[in-house]
Amino acid sequence: MKTKKLTLVEHLQPVPTSVVGISALALIAALGVVSLIFAAYGIHPLKGYQTLFKGAFGSWYALSETLTRTIPLLIVGSGLTLAFQASTWNIGAEGQILLGACAATWIALFSGLPPTLIIPAMFLLGFLAGGLWALLPGYFKAKFSVNETIVTLMLNYVASNIVLYLIHGPWKGKSARGFAYTDMFPKEAWLNTISGTRIPILTLALGFLVALACYIILRYTTFGFRLRVSGQNPQTAKLVGIKQEMVTLWVMFLSGGLSGVAGAGEVSGIHHLLRHPSHISLGYGYTAIIVAWLARANPLAVPLSAFLFGALMSGGDALKVSLGIPFQMVHVFNGLIIFFLIAGERFMRYGLKLTKNGEVGT
Repeated sequence: MKTKKLTLVEHLQPVPTSVVGISALALIAALGVVSLIFAAYGIHPLKGYQTLFKGAFGSWYALSETLTRTIPLLIVGSGLTLAFQASTWNIGAEGQILLGACAATWIALFSGLPPTLIIPAMFLLGFLAGGLWALLPGYFKAKFSVNETIVTLMLNYVASNIVLYLIHGPWKGKSARGFAYTDMFPKEAWLNTISGTRIPILTLALGFLVALACYIILRYTTFGFRLRVSGQNPQTAKLVGIKQEMVTLWVMFLSGGLSGVAGAGEVSGIHHLLRHPSHISLGYGYTAIIVAWLARANPLAVPLSAFLFGALMSGGDALKVSLGIPFQMVHVFNGLIIFFLIAGERFMRYGLKLTKNGEVGT
C-alpha cells in the first residue's frame, strides 16, 4: 500500500512560506524576551505592550508620530536593499543621513539661492553628500578589497563629529544657549506638513516613490540584473563580464545618496535647523538595516517593515513617559529581532513537501 509523508527539503534559495513563517517566529521570540525585560522592571508584559501599542496607534497624534518615524526608515531602508542585493554591506547610513543634513543646512542658511530653488537644492545636495560619503568605503572595497562593513561603521562616528564641530563652531546659532544648534532655517526651506502633524507631505510621498523605483531598478533594468548576479554569484558575474567594482560603487553611491535625502528631509521637514546628531537621527540609519533585512531586501516589503519599526520607535517614547523605561529599550528590541532573524536564516531554505515511496511528490 502506497503511503505519503511529509519530507523536509532544502532549497538553494529561501522558501517564501518559510521566510514569512521564520520571520514571524523571530518577532514572537523577540516579544517573548522583551516580556522578561518588562518583568525585570516590575511591569506586567501585557501592560508594557498595551502602552507600546497605544503610543504607536492609540490616537491620531500617536499614529502621526509613527508615520513621522516611518518616513526616514522607508527612504533609507529602500536604498539599503540595493546594497544588500549586491552583497555590499553599507552599515554607514547613520553617517550618510548626517552628511545629507549638513549639506541641506548649508543650502538653507548660506547658499543665497532664490527661495524657489532652496528645497530642490537641499535634497539634491543632500543626495550628493550622502552618496559621496558612501563612495569612500565603496572605493576602498572595489580597489583594495577593504571590508566595507568596518569602514562604513567607523565613518558614522566621523560624520557625527563633523556635525558637532559645525554646531559648536562656525555654524553655531546666535541664539544658542546650552545646547548647540544652528540658526533657524528660513520659511522657504521648510517642508509643508499634514495639518496638525509633523508629517512632511513631500518626503512621505517620496518614500513610497523611492521604494517603487528601487523595485523597478532591481527587477526590470540591466543594472538591477547585474547587481543581483553580482550579489548572488560573484563567479558567474565575473564570467559574463559584469564589472563588480562598478556595481559596488554604484550601489554605495545610490544607497548613501538616499540616506542623505532622508537627512535633508529631517532638517527641512522636522527640525528646521541642524542640531545634535542624536536628535537629527534617532538611530534611523541603524534601524533601517533591520528594516531592509526584515524585508528580505525586497523594496516592496520595506514600507511594511519601516512602518513596524516606526511604530516601535513611537511606542518607545510612550514607554519612557508612562512607565519610566529608557528609550534605549527600543534598541534592545531591534537587536533581539535581528538576532532571531539571523538565527533563523538557515531554516528559511527548508520547506515541507509530500513524498510517495521515497520520491518527492509534485
